[in-house]
Amino acid sequence: MAHIAFVFPGQGSQKVGMGLDLYQNSPAAREVFEECDRALDFPLSQLCFQGPEEELRQTIHAQPAIVATSVACHRAAAELHSGFQPSLLAGHSLGEYSALVAAGVLEIGDGIRLVRERGRLMHQAGARQPGGMAAVIGLDEPSLAQLCQEAGVEIANINSPNQIVISGAKEALNQAMELARSQGARVVPLEVSGAFHSQLMKPAADELARIISELPFRDPEVPIVVNTTAQPATTAQEIKEELAQQLLHCVRWRHSVQYMIDHGISTFIEIGPGSVLAGLIKRIDRGVQMLNISDMSSMSVLSFRPGMG
Repeated sequence: MAHIAFVFPGQGSQKVGMGLDLYQNSPAAREVFEECDRALDFPLSQLCFQGPEEELRQTIHAQPAIVATSVACHRAAAELHSGFQPSLLAGHSLGEYSALVAAGVLEIGDGIRLVRERGRLMHQAGARQPGGMAAVIGLDEPSLAQLCQEAGVEIANINSPNQIVISGAKEALNQAMELARSQGARVVPLEVSGAFHSQLMKPAADELARIISELPFRDPEVPIVVNTTAQPATTAQEIKEELAQQLLHCVRWRHSVQYMIDHGISTFIEIGPGSVLAGLIKRIDRGVQMLNISDMSSMSVLSFRPGMG
């Protein structure tokens, strides 16, 4: 079995121009973008390639745009390298949806429509109950958990040993940020439209669960290490339950990566725009090999992997 995991980035990795090189040079990638445009009845590909950036940043557009680009990148790589098969998959928050399509759980058309609905519902929930998120650097998990309890916010992402994201209503979040700073942490507010991965997302999670129940999910071809449990999901039912829970609960990225390393993964390949996950994974364990593929020129790194040339 290959000691390789594919990981897919989440919201925030979008940038104008992403996917254009793939679209122009890979028939498989072009097909993904065209299918997404048809499924949404909207020129998503043009938004990825040309912007405007302000529109691309909006949650309702950013989420399907990142998934479309990530899946296009995965298909382009598979087209070039017939042995392009990992032993595990994972995605950071939104990236979990890219992993689902890569694992054959959902067709790209259903996946992209579901992701747009997720983005719409999250934005709507954020408008109804204004909240936000902030990255806290330099406080350990137990200390931050106690601080969150005091302020009335929640841990939303455990990204690496020294980077944890908190989420909650605006006033409570401001209080938590001040408390964290007073304990010597560096605090970075995030540009998001709501308190994602917290109980403020309950209306979005309930509606998302209803939409998910109506879609045809298949068992994954490769196990997916999911965000809320940091354990592999191997059935369609497990994945359906995960996706609704994921909006309300913490993304346990550090634990997911550690699980994969503990189970023999020595090489991670980040597939899609940006290199956020590469940075986080290196902070979790400097001993692993980390590769990125985001465009045609970066595909060359795969030639050096056993069984991938």
